[in-house]
Amino acid sequence: MTTTITVTLPFLLLLLAAILPASVSGKCTTTTATKTFAKCISLPTQQASIAWTYHPNNATLDLCFFGTFISPSGWVGWGINPDSPAQMTGSRVLVAFPDPNSGQLILLPYVLDSSVKLQKSPLLSRPLDLLRLSSSSASLYGGNMATIRNGASVQIYASVKLSSNNTKIHHVWNRGLYVQGYSPTIHPTTSTDLSSFSTFDVTSGFATVNRNSGSRALKVTHGVINAVAWGLLLPAGAVTARYLRQMQSIGPTWFYIHAAIQLTGFLLGTIGFSLGIVLGRNSPGVTYGLHRSLGIATFVAAALQTLALLFRPKTTNKFRRYWKSYHHFVGYGCVVMGVVNVFQGFEVLREGGSYAKLGYCMCLSTLVGVCVAMEVNSWVVFCRKAKEEKMKRDGLVGEDRCSGAHS
Repeated sequence: MTTTITVTLPFLLLLLAAILPASVSGKCTTTTATKTFAKCISLPTQQASIAWTYHPNNATLDLCFFGTFISPSGWVGWGINPDSPAQMTGSRVLVAFPDPNSGQLILLPYVLDSSVKLQKSPLLSRPLDLLRLSSSSASLYGGNMATIRNGASVQIYASVKLSSNNTKIHHVWNRGLYVQGYSPTIHPTTSTDLSSFSTFDVTSGFATVNRNSGSRALKVTHGVINAVAWGLLLPAGAVTARYLRQMQSIGPTWFYIHAAIQLTGFLLGTIGFSLGIVLGRNSPGVTYGLHRSLGIATFVAAALQTLALLFRPKTTNKFRRYWKSYHHFVGYGCVVMGVVNVFQGFEVLREGGSYAKLGYCMCLSTLVGVCVAMEVNSWVVFCRKAKEEKMKRDGLVGEDRCSGAHS
């Protein structure tokens, strides 16, 4: 038990360090290659940020939005909703993407009305009404030598005239995979992409984000806890039950170690499962079908395993063998579903190629390696004992024959 916790705790901290800082928000800066701004804030999604300088004498806002492309043929957009916070519909936006003809970065204005949300017609560029935009431009980080690619950073500059009595702006940002002609296509619809909006005060820099903007951090916490519980502790508990019970020197201690590890994994898994329910309630319309189904099945199987301990027959009971078959079948099924669902979780978090997944794979591979080594050792011991017993039987038969001959 102590060894398992010793291995698991550093892994938990490494996962948090690997995923959380990079996933919640980007770092902000007030300096670009051409301008220096007074303030900046990190935005809660897509590793984006914004810098600005507000001129109260004429209520003008100079700003720069920092975003990243997710496709060489994609787009990155930023805009202001002059009417309502926390929604894309009604926003006036500036969208940067490669020109279909020249391949050079261009910036065009768009109005996101209700027809865009329903995808009734292509999004066409038009002047921004209700927004007094005096100038705008876009550039790639790295200057003229930079190219539009997956992960390329873009800076969208704008100068906006605000109302003199209003220093709060409701802004939106997002990015997409494709542009058809000069019409950006719909962006991805994950909970992170649907939460890319907030309100900030240009004088104080105080930002108010929607209630789902922290869901990424909650997702990471949910993922880390479940990776440790279902993906490491439960397999480790199964390993202890299979191999420690063969060590006669420790007696029934193997059972208490096995039960302690499994119970710890189940309690942690219950916390992770509860966080998953909270995430589901906070993300209406966003469903990860396979991940959700595997999570429910794993939790139910683990709960049945825990309850089965209360009805464990004695070794002399005739139903003991049926209980053992059920316990093994459900237990190994729970372990397999838990590990598979951990990998599904990495895909949901878009961490399929991350160091966090690599670290988990290394821990799981180590556990598998221990299983292989102990399985080989078990077979060696088994074969050795079988050979010794055979030699003893042959020796006894020889002695009986000799005794019969002398008599």
